[in-house]
This record gives sequence, C-alpha cells and structure tokens, in this order.
Amino acid sequence: MGKVIAVANQKGGVGKTTTAVNLATSLAAVERSTLLVDFDPQANCSSGVGIDPRTVTASSYEILVGAVSFEDAIRTTEMPFLDLVPSHINLVGAEIEMVDVPDRERILRNAMLPVKDRYDFIIIDCPPSLGLLTLNALTASDSVLIPVQAEYFALEGLGQLLNTIKLVRQHLNDDLDIEGVLVTMFDVRLRLANQVANELRRYFGDKVFNTLIQRNVRVSEAPSFGRPVLLYDATSVGARNYIALAREVLKRQLHGTDQVPTDLASFSAGDGHA
Repeated sequence: MGKVIAVANQKGGVGKTTTAVNLATSLAAVERSTLLVDFDPQANCSSGVGIDPRTVTASSYEILVGAVSFEDAIRTTEMPFLDLVPSHINLVGAEIEMVDVPDRERILRNAMLPVKDRYDFIIIDCPPSLGLLTLNALTASDSVLIPVQAEYFALEGLGQLLNTIKLVRQHLNDDLDIEGVLVTMFDVRLRLANQVANELRRYFGDKVFNTLIQRNVRVSEAPSFGRPVLLYDATSVGARNYIALAREVLKRQLHGTDQVPTDLASFSAGDGHA
C-alpha cells in the first residue's frame, strides 16, 4: 500500500501547496508512482500541474459528497508517474454539507482505500485551516509533513497544529506520525532564518529535514505557467531542493527517524520567536 502524506499548516503563505506539488513531482521524477490530492478549495495544486480547475467536473468535492468514486476523480498529468485528484471552489462549502454525515472525519480515508495500493506515495495538500477538511486529510494519512517559513512569527500557531495532530492520534488515527518539519523560504544570508531553523531542530530533533527550501524566483514563477518547478527549470535551486527533499523522504521511509516527543502539545510557538 502507498504511503499517504498530508502537507499541512494552518498558517498561510508557508509554501504548503508549493511543497505538495513539487515533492509529488520529484517523487514521480525518481519513478515512484505518486498521486497528488488537491484538498484545498483554492485549487492551486491543480493549476500548478496544468489542470484548469474551471474545467473539472470530478474533484475532491464530489468525492466528499459521494457524487463520484475516488477512482473516477483521478486524472493523469504531463509528468510520468504523477496523477492528480483535482480540487474545485465548491469544496469551500463541503464542511457545512458534511456536518450531519455519520463518521464524517473518515470520508476521505474510506473513499481512498480502493486505490491506495496503486501508488507508492499519495500526497494530500491540506487547506490553510484546522477544520473538517484537514481532519479528513490527517485521518486518511500515515504521516504529516509540516512546512514552516524561516521568518519571524513563522512558528506562531504551530502548537495548535501539533495539538490537533495529538487529538487525531487519540481519537481518529492512532498511526499518524510526523513525517518531518520542512524549513521553507530559507535565505542563507539572514541570521533570523538560521535561528528559526535551529529553534525547530531544538524541539523536533531529527524530524526536521536536512533539506532547506531556499528562496528561489523559479519556484515562484512556475505556477503561473501551470508547471512544477522541475518541469519549468530543472536546473534551478528550487528544483534541486525538492529533488533532495524527495530523496530524504525515500531514505526516511527505508530507515525511519527518531520519534518526536510524545507530548506534542507541549511545543509553545511563543518560545520559537527568534
């Protein structure tokens, strides 16, 4: 069965969707069959791999409301080994529609089961919130990858996310692990960026990826062309960073890492202000 990784952080602007798109593409580039699930109503993952959300008729929204099967929503992309379940703006109303549905936190998990063994990796791009959509993603996942921007206040709210992960472990998915904490938008010239990275390592130890996603113009430009950075400019720093991240994810899958402290909620974002 494929490994399901949710990319989550309720704080916006941390490179969450960029990481989901480019990690999935990089895993596909090393010939691991990969499915990218766009679970954000903004549908930026979909447009980021060349799928116009306005043309989508079977999306993650239709899956949640039971209008289509998970398999019927899967689309191929121009990248070999990479498939996509697109999103649609209608997903914004899904949480309201799911309020009275029994076992509503497990809808995505149950829908995904028939296709899990078709992929080596399933990457879920979560919305920037800790609502029912994110709960569905975390309940359906084996692990969660947390992008954290290397800037002041970047760690703000991280304790709330970790507490949510703890609650999901207790009540919905006791196998949920932290895949890793990823430092994004890293500028090696700034002392603050290094301080944020060091603070994360102090709390999470080996769970912080060695790979740093550096600030890179090509990474920012690629979505406007509907392409992952690897297809937009394979020689760019951003492309090399995400290939390195994919290799590290594969290595961790083989060898594992030290576990994070059991009491995730003990992390205080206030302590992380460099």
